Amino acid sequence: MVVHSTEPAGRRQVSLVLGGARSGKSHVAEALITSQPAPWIYLATGRAYDDEMQARINLHRASRGELGWQTIEEPYDITTVLQKAGPEPVLVDCLTLWLTNLILDERDISAATEGLLSALCERQHQTVLVGNEVGLGIVPDNALARRFRDEAGLLHQRIAAIADEVLFVAAGLPLKIK
Repeated sequence: MVVHSTEPAGRRQVSLVLGGARSGKSHVAEALITSQPAPWIYLATGRAYDDEMQARINLHRASRGELGWQTIEEPYDITTVLQKAGPEPVLVDCLTLWLTNLILDERDISAATEGLLSALCERQHQTVLVGNEVGLGIVPDNALARRFRDEAGLLHQRIAAIADEVLFVAAGLPLKIK
């Protein structure tokens, strides 16, 4: 499967790639980025709280290789990274891990979201953001999980409103919804 951006390098292009767990969304997002000339920035928001998460991070690194990629690990301040990225295409993987970090560390989600939206609107180069669509399942049974689901849905809606394209990925297949 090959996904190509139709936008030339050096033009603002914000893409939001949503999907469920193991849907192939990261692979689709990487294909969008690598359709542009290297180097590319991989902005990783995940943190390894345990061995299983560290194994997932290692698998992601190995699957994309390092040739052409500059990996920046930033669990909170993705706005500053986007502002300093320059002309390189940036892949943010993933918004829902970023949101998790903000919630667990009791950071200001509204201010962080506003900063992100502002950075995306100001940035004049390709940016692809990945997020887990968590609102398609049952209503979570606890307040923290419900808050996370609600915040993720609102975050994705706000980004989708300013995005040039939005893709939903299921079974490795991207469906363009905007």
